Amino acid sequence: MRIVPYEEKYRDDMIFMVLEAKDALGRVPTLNEDLLRVREHYGGRFWLALGDGDRVVGCVGYEPFARDAAKLHRLYVKASLKRRGIGSALLETAERHIKADGYRYSVVHLGGAAYYESRQFYPKHGYVEYEPDYMRREL
Repeated sequence: MRIVPYEEKYRDDMIFMVLEAKDALGRVPTLNEDLLRVREHYGGRFWLALGDGDRVVGCVGYEPFARDAAKLHRLYVKASLKRRGIGSALLETAERHIKADGYRYSVVHLGGAAYYESRQFYPKHGYVEYEPDYMRREL
């Protein structure tokens, strides 16, 4: 597995992976509008995890959120490959760039109860809830 900056040639494969990941969580597999225009929405702040055959097995992005914080978005890992360090590697990549961009905090919105995996994943990486459904980590 390797992590690379987003490239348009992986767009359809990434979209398929995200829809599959949502379906595996029992959620209606709808597509978020920002994933249709990654370059436009995230600029150079979006990464893909590539597995065998350069297939997309994960993704993550971020955008400015506050003067001292950036907000993580779309951290997904292919359902059949979870718990192998892919999500952690993607998070580490995003956090490294967030810090390099001068932000003090990395923030994530947890969403509703359907995002139970996020509520377990982020605390393992040092994130703490600072208001309902929001967690952050000082970098």
